[in-house]
Amino acid sequence: MFTTVTSHIHRNAPLIVAGILLLLTFSTAEAQTERNRTQGYNLSKGVAIQGYDPVAYFVSHKAVKGAGQFATTYNGVTYQFASAANRDQFLKKPAAYEPAYGGWCAYAMGDSGEKVAIDPETFEVRDGHLYLFYHTLFTNTLPKWQKDQPTLLRKADQNWAALLAK
Repeated sequence: MFTTVTSHIHRNAPLIVAGILLLLTFSTAEAQTERNRTQGYNLSKGVAIQGYDPVAYFVSHKAVKGAGQFATTYNGVTYQFASAANRDQFLKKPAAYEPAYGGWCAYAMGDSGEKVAIDPETFEVRDGHLYLFYHTLFTNTLPKWQKDQPTLLRKADQNWAALLAK
């Protein structure tokens, strides 16, 4: 019986090794993807959107500060929510609520391809996507985005894809 088991293992050794290598490849690729996301995303103290609730932009149509007690992590990026209900909604379809361009200013991504900080209270939800914008006392990029949104959107998508590919 012992020789039967060992001969079975020896016969299937290439399959076993291939399976182990396949698992290692997928787990390494997944870890690399998460690392790229956390390096590419606009995170403040490890949290996306400066702690604002991504679901609130869609359901309340306003920027609402989240709380650490309702936080969750999706593909390496941590989000905070104003309520457990918003967190649970996010968990059903997380990619639908993530901000475009890793949470960087959509206008700057389209205009120059640069990662520019945002004001989480300056935003637009359009066609099911959350776009965030730079806004200070003298500069608000949201109106600039809205003037030429189709062109800036196309360029922003291209620039973001190029940044992720690096």
